[in-house]
Amino acid sequence: MPSLPELMPTEVSDETFGGVTYHVASELVPVLSVDVTNMPVYFEHHILLWKNTTITIGLKSLKGALKRMIAGMQIFVTEASGPGVIAFSRDGPGHIVPIHLRRGEEIQVREHQFLAATASVDYTFERVRGLGTMLFGQSGFFIDRFRGETGDGIVWLHGYGNVFEKALAPGETIDVEPGGWLFKDASVKMDTRIDRLSSGFFGAAMNFVVNRFTGPGRVGIQSMYLHMPSEE
Repeated sequence: MPSLPELMPTEVSDETFGGVTYHVASELVPVLSVDVTNMPVYFEHHILLWKNTTITIGLKSLKGALKRMIAGMQIFVTEASGPGVIAFSRDGPGHIVPIHLRRGEEIQVREHQFLAATASVDYTFERVRGLGTMLFGQSGFFIDRFRGETGDGIVWLHGYGNVFEKALAPGETIDVEPGGWLFKDASVKMDTRIDRLSSGFFGAAMNFVVNRFTGPGRVGIQSMYLHMPSEE
């Protein structure tokens, strides 16, 4: 039997990487706590749960501001710097997963599921177009790209349900429901497969759509998939 996607850890305690120590506590709605004393962390402004009063909050501009503004994407994120601990939680059940990036490594993430990242990680995006993306609107959808730019760093993502990881060998493939993938390594190729299903009954037919991922590299799969609206 081929190897199955593996459940990623749902709790993390005293993990240190990329200049921060962090914790993930989870039962239903997970909470991420990060010590930002030595490394700032940027995040979506609406996910703050609590923080020490010694922490300073500011705005961090993102690269390609004009391009982002034209695309209707955010051009600033909120940044926290220490000393102290700050905690985040998205307002929904799910699974927080940390992705450790060495300098020069890149991870690609489906839109709307980024939670936070260390300041050493660069954040850009790309629009994916084509027939298969029409599930996400005529204009396609966005993929967020995170890269270890100035050193090792961490990206934290929020997946719905539980998050599983499949490590694909070179040339190995897996088909995933279009709302079910959460992240992939930059080395993993993604294509959309559309099969037309026909019953022959009064010409009834429907399309069966999956995203096909081809290795080498990792693919993250969320068990409670959502189809987010995209900007037109």
